[in-house]
Amino acid sequence: MAKLVYSAITSLDGYIADEHGNFDWAAPDEEVHAFVNDLERPVGTYLYGRRMYEVMRYWETVSTGADEPAVMRDFAAMWRAADKVVYSKTLETVSSARTRIEREFDADAVRQMKATATRDISVGGPDLAAHAIRAGLVDEWHLFLTPIVVGGGNPALPDSVVVALELADERRFGGGVVYLRYRTKT
Repeated sequence: MAKLVYSAITSLDGYIADEHGNFDWAAPDEEVHAFVNDLERPVGTYLYGRRMYEVMRYWETVSTGADEPAVMRDFAAMWRAADKVVYSKTLETVSSARTRIEREFDADAVRQMKATATRDISVGGPDLAAHAIRAGLVDEWHLFLTPIVVGGGNPALPDSVVVALELADERRFGGGVVYLRYRTKT
């Protein structure tokens, strides 16, 4: 059975974007990016909300020439090889290969996906992740805390949800980012 993993790069106060929608402060440096790449290798399917998909589809067309950093080329290759499911009521078409649109988040369909997948599944974007969290589907939480306080914006975690977690791993990076990996207690 595949794991469903929620990964997020957040400010110290828990936001993935500030009140103006900016998230440039969350861009990982090369050390963090290489670590993220290693975490993403087991992922065979990405589940995205429309906004997260629009950010991530960058990887479909980014240059992968020898002049690009190795971490960028590596992630682009992994992203392009993975399946993508975009949950959107408004998106009419997708602009990346191996991508399909679903109009509604269906927890039972995701449970079935987990039961039959041979590779892990990643849920991206806090709004979509909130559906998976509330349905009890998230097995692992990969949180990257960035050394900045933005004071408000788009929260990484939903309100009014209680989930017991156990710390499985942690790492501190030179630029001040801290990685925390939790497992959902069963």
